[in-house]
Amino acid sequence: MSLYLDIHKHFRGFKLDVRLDVGNDTLAILGASGSGKSLTLGCVSGIIKPDEGKINLNDKTIFDSKNNINLPPQQRHTGLMFQNYALFPNMTVRENLCISQKSNAAEIDDMLSKFGLERVKDLYPSQISGGQQQRTALARMLLSRPAILMLDEPFSALDSHLRFQMERELLDVFHNFDGTSILVSHNRDEAFRLCERLAIFNNGHIEVEGKKSEVFANPQTRTAAILTGCKNISRAERTGKGKFFATDWGIELQCNKLDDAVKFIGIRMHSITNEIHNENSFECRVAQVIENPFSFTVMLIPKNARENLRPIGWEIEKSLWHKVKNETVNVCLPPESLLLLRD
Repeated sequence: MSLYLDIHKHFRGFKLDVRLDVGNDTLAILGASGSGKSLTLGCVSGIIKPDEGKINLNDKTIFDSKNNINLPPQQRHTGLMFQNYALFPNMTVRENLCISQKSNAAEIDDMLSKFGLERVKDLYPSQISGGQQQRTALARMLLSRPAILMLDEPFSALDSHLRFQMERELLDVFHNFDGTSILVSHNRDEAFRLCERLAIFNNGHIEVEGKKSEVFANPQTRTAAILTGCKNISRAERTGKGKFFATDWGIELQCNKLDDAVKFIGIRMHSITNEIHNENSFECRVAQVIENPFSFTVMLIPKNARENLRPIGWEIEKSLWHKVKNETVNVCLPPESLLLLRD
């Protein structure tokens, strides 16, 4: 089971240029609004026609501009769930599931039971909760026996409690589905929890793609670092072998890696420590303390740095902060935790 695409599309002044090769994996597409995520799914499903390129699904060509192949959506066997679930408002839950001509009554009843929809099967979409609407859309998609699952920000309309519950159910769906699954999201935590691989979209192209752990550990670009949740990013100037001056923080940092293309340097807030070492240890004044439910975010400015610098955010457990808090604190930016980033 696999998806291969290499497509180009001009759409309302926007240029999509995407090449992607996914096996029997769960892939999260992470990107800002307008980066081309949904447009890519539309091209795979057949809703949108690329200007040129090729799309293969499970070794079957479903689009090829050179050979004039463009299968209609109903022949592509793709499952696409939209943000608003696209349920038929004038049909009950059961009737929405019955539109799949590939399923018999017993299979529909089994799906209603599996997704906990038996009690609401005779109600209309407007009469059920957002979570029930989502389960209905998932059940309908699975009953069509798709060759690929594609979900376009499926949790955007749900509150945090329901989102957590639905994530668990979607994990089961992905685990039991024998094929490629793609989740479009702008939430890095959601993407990490649900998927094995990650593709970072930026301005119509894939900037970084790989195993999720590798992308989070080494996002490679400034955009990918921001999208994976890095809050501390500074412009960087190389000053020597393995050394960079972080111009926005006013400090020189020793790094364990070399990369001549580095334009920025970053560190995740939880990677900063108060364990003082010889390298990258600084005395900082506390500019601001922000309380979170289970931690503090402490905004730091290196003591000897010039004024008007960008503060460095440090996330620290409440119990530890109560032990070390002062007007100035000593912290370390471990070399192994620094992110070297291209533009």
